[in-house]
Amino acid sequence: MTTVRQLLVCDLGTLSYGAALELQRGVARSRISGAINQDVLLLVEHPAVVTLGRSSKANHLLASPALLAARGVELFEVERGGDVTFHGPGQLVGYPIFDLKRHKQDLHWYLRQVEEALIRGVAPFGVVGERNVGYTGVWTQGRKLASIGVHARDWVTWHGFALNVTTELSYFDLMVPCGIADVTMTSLQREIELQGAERRSSGSDLWQLTGENVSAAFAELFQLEKTALAQEELQRLAGEVAVG
Repeated sequence: MTTVRQLLVCDLGTLSYGAALELQRGVARSRISGAINQDVLLLVEHPAVVTLGRSSKANHLLASPALLAARGVELFEVERGGDVTFHGPGQLVGYPIFDLKRHKQDLHWYLRQVEEALIRGVAPFGVVGERNVGYTGVWTQGRKLASIGVHARDWVTWHGFALNVTTELSYFDLMVPCGIADVTMTSLQREIELQGAERRSSGSDLWQLTGENVSAAFAELFQLEKTALAQEELQRLAGEVAVG
């Protein structure tokens, strides 16, 4: 009898970065131990926050703590790879918690798969996502659309991607995004507008549709059956990690 390999997709809605971080760490621990026996994708929208990855340079954060506080932006140092980046309203943030022992034990391959899922996720809107040789992430027309930073232990991944959907792009002026000088950040909504295309859905609808596209692309690329998972059940599987 063949066991169905699933992708458990949990939409967390809007959740603080700190709460989501603790939750994904709990899920990762349960994935490593085998208490969760399927791959998981968390989708979430955060209030404004700046995160510093392992490769962050002090001079890449241009704003002082006082300025960040004045704009209501939290600051976190985390274990993911990469430099400084921003998460905030209108951004689709995804945390794939995958056991690469079931796929391919190669983080470079995995990063390319994450990029491909995002490229496929924006394609239905007429936006052509691209890779930029030498960098991790997704671009379009030379502008950066999505940032990626991951961490792994025992070949189980966490952290993930941040795809700008209707994000207020001025927040990126607080930093050198991902440590890339002179990079121009963009959003899916901005690219749709630049094409002159009509979009009859609201910003929240666009976020939801993009999340559905991206999660479907992850399931297809990793040959998994996409299955919705309620947040309450996820918390139970993750060992009753408190969120709020």
